[in-house]
Amino acid sequence: MRVLAAMSGGVDSAVAAARMVAAGHDVTGVHLALSKNPQSFRTGSRGCCSREDSHDARRAADVLGIPFYVWDLSDRFRDDVVEDFVAEYAAGRTPNPCLRCNEKIKFSAVLERGRALGFDLVATGHYARLTETTTNGECEVRLHRAVDPAKDQSYVLGVLTQEQLRYSAFPLGDTPKDEVRAEAARLGLAVATKPDSHDICFIPDGDTAGFLARQLGERPGDIVDEAGAVVGHHAGAHRFTVGQRRGLQLGTPAADGQPRYVLGITPVSNTVTVGPKAALAVDRIRAIRPRWTAAELPAGTARGLVQVRAHGEPLPATWTLTADTLEVELDTPAVGIAPGQAVVCYRGTEVVASATIDSTGSAAADADVA
Repeated sequence: MRVLAAMSGGVDSAVAAARMVAAGHDVTGVHLALSKNPQSFRTGSRGCCSREDSHDARRAADVLGIPFYVWDLSDRFRDDVVEDFVAEYAAGRTPNPCLRCNEKIKFSAVLERGRALGFDLVATGHYARLTETTTNGECEVRLHRAVDPAKDQSYVLGVLTQEQLRYSAFPLGDTPKDEVRAEAARLGLAVATKPDSHDICFIPDGDTAGFLARQLGERPGDIVDEAGAVVGHHAGAHRFTVGQRRGLQLGTPAADGQPRYVLGITPVSNTVTVGPKAALAVDRIRAIRPRWTAAELPAGTARGLVQVRAHGEPLPATWTLTADTLEVELDTPAVGIAPGQAVVCYRGTEVVASATIDSTGSAAADADVA
């Protein structure tokens, strides 16, 4: 097969490409240039978008003896990932830019171009597994968690559709990370000891609040308690996310002396509502823009596990999926679930669907109101 290996400049994508070469495929490496000015992205060999990363990817391709190209996707990345990130925060939501990048860039733009150029698969260094099964005489590809739970990335891949999964390969899904590094060392890849990336690539200093302030400007407003009384002030609601405790700088302490947390953000009035940790507990999630991994919509009500953060604990739940919404009922209330985050549904280790959280609620709170 002709395989397009997306090479970020890290150890994972380099070993993934090496495995496709070892399997006998005709492999071509490609690095994605996601910024017009690479120096504006992370430096110091910690990312997937810096100038150093492109050099590391090229050196790995040379060691593997495969052709290597750099594709400029900076305009699309800016429009589909960076501007979406800023707009979501401006709307009081908390987005996941890595998930959006997978959806819009790595498995949309890259896959589209790769298929147009005659490639059969796009291989990446993501930690997830693919299996094949036959349903009604048709072969379907199923997305599963990786063997290494600490590195599992199925959550950020939950936006992929059956059509995208058919043309994807994740060669590392069955391997623990320490074995991947050891394999890279045996192959003579200089990235064998390169640190993993943990930050948002287009915020090189890790200061998300500062980045958003530069994009959106200062928007002073009030911080209020659950009764609507003003207890503090802020320089911009985009500096906060649901569940946040630090940095509130409240002028009026809580009556019981307990710490307060961000309960909600209302962009229309530019207010941030705070309250006790207990008020964060929710067991109802309404999500929009659902995407499912099967060929057909697995509509109806089902039970399984859901995950609301990239490395969050799986939560037992019942969900109802339609073409437009995903309604989730958690068995046990959870805290810190914010609009804008993704909720991903699992059946065992298999990813079923993903959607963007629009709102949350509590059955206990509704009963108290009634």
